[in-house]
Amino acid sequence: MATSEDAAPTPESTDAPAESRGRVRLRRTALMAVPAAVVGAVLMTLTAQGVLAAQFAISGMPFTVTADSLEGVGFEQFGSLDHMIEGSPNEGDTGGQVLVIVSAIKQAELTKLCQSVDLGGINLLIKAGDAGTPVTATDLTTDSDLVSGDASFKNIEIGGDASTYTKAGVQGLPGVFGQQADTVTIRNLRQHNYATTAAAFKLPHLRLSFSSEGC
Repeated sequence: MATSEDAAPTPESTDAPAESRGRVRLRRTALMAVPAAVVGAVLMTLTAQGVLAAQFAISGMPFTVTADSLEGVGFEQFGSLDHMIEGSPNEGDTGGQVLVIVSAIKQAELTKLCQSVDLGGINLLIKAGDAGTPVTATDLTTDSDLVSGDASFKNIEIGGDASTYTKAGVQGLPGVFGQQADTVTIRNLRQHNYATTAAAFKLPHLRLSFSSEGC
């Protein structure tokens, strides 16, 4: 899974300045240092076939996602970097880059989904899937810096090269540590996310509101 933003430049090139080659090595080292979380959920930008077309610039405003349960078929997880626009007011001391846990699920169902984003004293709140019909998604992806819950997997593989993964149709950069499984189940899911995308996303009983409290 590569983009023009995330594809690793060729540090072997003798034309590249030493400083540029150093940044490339530092980025690759940072990616490989991200452990695969023992819980999963959803990851970054891809097409319906799981081929990454173009990465969007994140706003840099994180949002919280919770669900009573997540059931997924075709699961992958590995590390990556998200990027804000140049000079983003939200970059803080990150330099406009956020190290994230990239998760992907080919087919997902979420019960009692809640999503909230803090707009500065007031939260934009989205709820769905809490009236007997779960939220469903295909090629569901998230970029998170925190994922928690009670997880179980079927036929899990840990420590593989993320560029070789096939369970969700998404690939990471060569040499990046990751994990994949046939299925994933997470109870009491909680995520701190920077991006979420899906090829299809159905939200039964959707309610959008403002609240003093988030999820």
